[in-house]
Amino acid sequence: MAATVEESNRELSRYAGPPGSPAAVRLLNRSRQLAETTTQTTTTKTSAIADPGPLGLAGFALTTFVLSVFNSGMIKTGDGVVLGLALAYGGIAQFAAGMWEFVRGNTFAALAFASYGGFWISFWILIGHTDFSAAKGNDLHHGLGAYLLAWAIFTGYMILASMRVSGAVAAVFVALTLTFLFLALGQFTMKATEVTNGLYKFGGWLGLITALLAWYASFAAVTNATWKRTVLPTWPQ
Repeated sequence: MAATVEESNRELSRYAGPPGSPAAVRLLNRSRQLAETTTQTTTTKTSAIADPGPLGLAGFALTTFVLSVFNSGMIKTGDGVVLGLALAYGGIAQFAAGMWEFVRGNTFAALAFASYGGFWISFWILIGHTDFSAAKGNDLHHGLGAYLLAWAIFTGYMILASMRVSGAVAAVFVALTLTFLFLALGQFTMKATEVTNGLYKFGGWLGLITALLAWYASFAAVTNATWKRTVLPTWPQ
């Protein structure tokens, strides 16, 4: 669009005549109108995209909640039920929300949703489609610990940026950082024959808290957007 305006300006200048002449003034006004119309059209197209934030938060919250029910030890077996959610809702849906945030120009939300969408897709591959039979001793636990620790580091540095969004979103990132940290510590301290321990279960309980916080942030965002006023507070910074 910008190139079109510039080309139009160059064409108009060929017929404008001397500066200050009536023809030049008319053509200059026409050029300005064209530029304003282009800007308004671009703004309308961008604002026509609904806020993908509630979707990204909801996909993250629900998938985290179901997984954390098992990590906390509330349910002992059957954790494979989370894999479908990890791929479809926590993964693909949340990743799509991140792509839409890129279009809207929201760098923080785009990075967060695209990254955690990628996390859930990687989790689906890791747990459901990876052969660990060659792992020896505590290598598998240590490898999973490193995987979780890396996500704790990423989430930790996102806390600073989240404080510019809202208190509700910042609370999600603080809780999630602690969740990843304790899950990582749990994996690092497990014996080769163990599948869980106290630290890992505590990380599961923190995951439940994280899910509830993310659900609230999603609930508040979609409710406030629908009612077009603040119905549920998010405590903006």
